[in-house]
Amino acid sequence: MIEHVKQLREETGASIGEIRSALAEAGQDIARAREILKAKLGAIADRKADRAVKAGVVDAYLHGNGRIGALIEVHCETDFVARNPKFREFAHDIAMHVAAMAPADREALERQEFIRDPGRTVGDLIREAVGTFGENIRIGNFARFEL
Repeated sequence: MIEHVKQLREETGASIGEIRSALAEAGQDIARAREILKAKLGAIADRKADRAVKAGVVDAYLHGNGRIGALIEVHCETDFVARNPKFREFAHDIAMHVAAMAPADREALERQEFIRDPGRTVGDLIREAVGTFGENIRIGNFARFEL
């Protein structure tokens, strides 16, 4: 049970209470609990979608060879979340995705499969982050550079 909680916490970032509840509802089936958590985090994102985003971070990603890079704005509601190392890691992952996949715009970005987990779209990742951090999160401007 503890291993399941730890695994789901790492995968989803959901609270331990939410994970325990999902596991109980799923009869300890980790795959089913994962789906329950995905639905819960998505519902949280839907409820928070209209909230203003006044804080955030700008992140940069440079590919190892220095010939490809990306800059991205990731907005959230409070400076408290913007300073969270997990939020900054989230922003960096999105910047890396932009560098790798060269989306044309935000809509295209959100529809793309995430490069680190092809089973989820970037939009799924954003909705999960909203559930994890408890704030509305939006992708702002982004740019990709290549020599």
